[in-house]
Amino acid sequence: MTEADLKPAAARQTGDFEPEQKRYLEGFVAGVQIAKAAKSVAGGAAAVPAAPEPVGPEAAALKAQNRVLAAGGKLSDPEKFKREQHPFDTYERLKEHAANGEYPKPPDNFRWRFLGLFYVAPNQNSYMCRLRIPNGILKAMQFAGLADLAERYGGGYAHVTTRANIQIREVEAPNAVAMIEAIQDLGLCSRGSGADNIRNVTGTPTAGIDPQELIDTRPYTREWHFHILNDRSLYGLPRKFNVAFDGAGTIAVLEDTNDIAFQAVQVNAGFGLSPGVWFKLGLGGITGHRDFARETGVLVQPKDACLVADAIVRLFIDHGNRTDRTKARLKYVLDAMGIEKFVALLEEKLGRKLDRAQPGAVAPRPAFSRTAHIGVHPQKQAGLNWIGVVVPVGRLSVAQMRGLADVARDFGDGDLRLTVWQNLLISGVPDAKVAAASARIEALGLAIAANAIRSGLVACTGNTGCKFAASDTKRHAEEIADWCETRVPLDTPVNIHLTGCHHSCAQHFVSEIGLLACKVQANEDADPVEGYHILVGGGFGPNAALGRELYRDVVAAEVPRTVARILKAYLAHRASRGETFLAFTRRQDIDALKAMTKLEAAE
Repeated sequence: MTEADLKPAAARQTGDFEPEQKRYLEGFVAGVQIAKAAKSVAGGAAAVPAAPEPVGPEAAALKAQNRVLAAGGKLSDPEKFKREQHPFDTYERLKEHAANGEYPKPPDNFRWRFLGLFYVAPNQNSYMCRLRIPNGILKAMQFAGLADLAERYGGGYAHVTTRANIQIREVEAPNAVAMIEAIQDLGLCSRGSGADNIRNVTGTPTAGIDPQELIDTRPYTREWHFHILNDRSLYGLPRKFNVAFDGAGTIAVLEDTNDIAFQAVQVNAGFGLSPGVWFKLGLGGITGHRDFARETGVLVQPKDACLVADAIVRLFIDHGNRTDRTKARLKYVLDAMGIEKFVALLEEKLGRKLDRAQPGAVAPRPAFSRTAHIGVHPQKQAGLNWIGVVVPVGRLSVAQMRGLADVARDFGDGDLRLTVWQNLLISGVPDAKVAAASARIEALGLAIAANAIRSGLVACTGNTGCKFAASDTKRHAEEIADWCETRVPLDTPVNIHLTGCHHSCAQHFVSEIGLLACKVQANEDADPVEGYHILVGGGFGPNAALGRELYRDVVAAEVPRTVARILKAYLAHRASRGETFLAFTRRQDIDALKAMTKLEAAE
């Protein structure tokens, strides 16, 4: 359809269009005219008069797209999908598909991720539904309600994710609308949990109960959560966007792997700033692309965090890549312009200068614990405890979900707190009830104690439910644990993360042992088989570094034995019992590590 065709059509049908449709049409025509004008100027012809500027919540995103077109560039397919129809305007079509038992074609499969539904064929001919749970905290009633929904509309189980969230899989087409509406009945939602949106906001899982925390992150994650939900203009991003608030609690949040990292720090008196707790601002973390959040030197008062995050997101909307999806994250905006220029634009957007940390202004942060997400730990409230429950590779049956909800209600304060380590905490358990609560948890087939292997074992969905994954990560993670826990007398925790593809949902680059799935060509005549590249020495926080590749193309069947040999080499050659696996691997070069590992028996 040409521009000439569009204008009469718009004039005839405007009365039938919704306001959002009219705004889209204005933006579409503007883009056509801008592109045409650019070509005319290049050829020496008279320029076409400028079209009206886009208006409404999508204006900034439409203008960003228009600039790409005016420069002779092309939009990626997802950008075209959003431009053709805003995902939030497709709900009636989703209802029609549900009524007819139909699954979407690619454009709507992308759009309906804005509603929290992911059609994951061919791995599963069904939807996955992902929620939004600010700070990862929900009530026992909500958790039990999700179990009911997983049983009624899903596959009878749920996954705890690495963003302290819940995913329910195997939702068939007729149940799609019923699922997302029933989630809202529970006081939860799935809006904006996928595609080019700000994802679930994470915070310290022990917020408000942690003896060492500097600040309770719950009010700030909640404010940001509702700010996103109620501002449609924040859904025009070039790509997904992650935000984390770390209150300096005992359990790490991995905030430095997020696009925006708010890290609580204590500011000392005498440095030109109000003494007290501030957030240190980091930007551009995305370890799947080999980058941690960068230091900005900026300190943000907690009351201003939402405002600052809003301005950062709007800069990303303006400057993010709309053509190449592989370069469409905030990291690449920072790579292109530099952190100082970005902060200058941020100050311009805010209309004020930001506060900077002077040397000596910020006190050292308290250290996190490697094991505080598992087992019984005292809260700041005298006589109360949280219990960290092991959730093997993040999977819970509906019976286990209902049982955990009962434990939280009967023995705790009614809260269940999800962590980025794919497990959960039950908080507010009195000293006198710890034993009974622990027994009830263990009766569900779950544990509150874990060996050094299972306590740090993390795996993404894998190829049973994700089309990008090259291997069955959850099954292989269990095989690693089963093999190693009886053969390696490990006396200190070692994180082992398995991720199925380059998106790195399981954060393999920051794990002490990270496994990235691949296909391995065992021989010329056979089909490729599942396997992994194995990395060592990754870390986060004060130990932040990307893992180094130790082995490449290890077939999955050999991975448990290979990991066992790596761990045995550590035990045999560490400088002392106090030397961590991380310290050991970092003081060795790769060839030396290979030689040590080769000496260990595989059994």
